[in-house]
Amino acid sequence: MPALCRGGGVERGDDRGHETVRPGHHRPADAGRDPAQAVSGWTDATPPDLADLERLARDGLASLPPEFAGPARAVALRVVELAPDHILDEMEIDDPYTLTGLYDGIPLTEKSVADQPHGPDTIWLFRRAILDEWVARGDIALGDLVVHVLVHELAHHFGWSDADIASIDEWWT
Repeated sequence: MPALCRGGGVERGDDRGHETVRPGHHRPADAGRDPAQAVSGWTDATPPDLADLERLARDGLASLPPEFAGPARAVALRVVELAPDHILDEMEIDDPYTLTGLYDGIPLTEKSVADQPHGPDTIWLFRRAILDEWVARGDIALGDLVVHVLVHELAHHFGWSDADIASIDEWWT
């Protein structure tokens, strides 16, 4: 039976002073000035969509060390608005905004030749829950948060220890 492992929120803060500007977008020209004036630069901004979050996650996959990058690309990646009801019900989760990511599969350390494939191992990322955490935190770049959730879920797939995770995710160091 596949393991359903919930992705947690960020456990450690990020004091690196990242700007929270969408990848591919520029900081408003008036940012850094009077806050009342700087807000006007965001009047045409839109929240990152599913494709934006998938790009951030795929960029994170591309930045993995070579020994993990290839096998990690074999895991299906699904980015959806919120966890589907069947997953929330199975995990007994009432609030879909508390689940930012999920690994659905059999960890490599537990796979057997006798296992019948139920489908590809899959990492789910839940856009609205990730954005909700990003806004609530207010101290981290969105790309960093997406990669953190992705790495957490990959850890379930690979059976990684905290030391393994720390080698690619600074929050664990």
